[in-house]
Amino acid sequence: MKKIEAIIKPFKMDDVREALGEIGITGMTVSEVKGFGRQKGHTELYRGAEYMVDFLPKVKLEIVVAADNVERCIEAILTTAQTGKIGDGKIFVTNVERVIRIRTGEEDAEAI
Repeated sequence: MKKIEAIIKPFKMDDVREALGEIGITGMTVSEVKGFGRQKGHTELYRGAEYMVDFLPKVKLEIVVAADNVERCIEAILTTAQTGKIGDGKIFVTNVERVIRIRTGEEDAEAI
């Protein structure tokens, strides 16, 4: 099993969720996060004063899938979240050793 974490632009969330749904991925955790990479941040004007916005709003998706579904998930995220502009985000893939569904006690593939 693998855990896919994707940091994407917020306005791309609905497109990504729909693309993942089309390939059979129904469960995910979504968090509103803030951060920056090479994009750094930007300057905004508020009541006549300039200030620096260091952390930009992003959405973080967390999905646990069977290892054979990883590439399809990555492809769905890439094709729908990509704008070609700086700040499109990142995808991280890590190993998951064990999954347990709290309600039933099911483990691993049955718990996903």
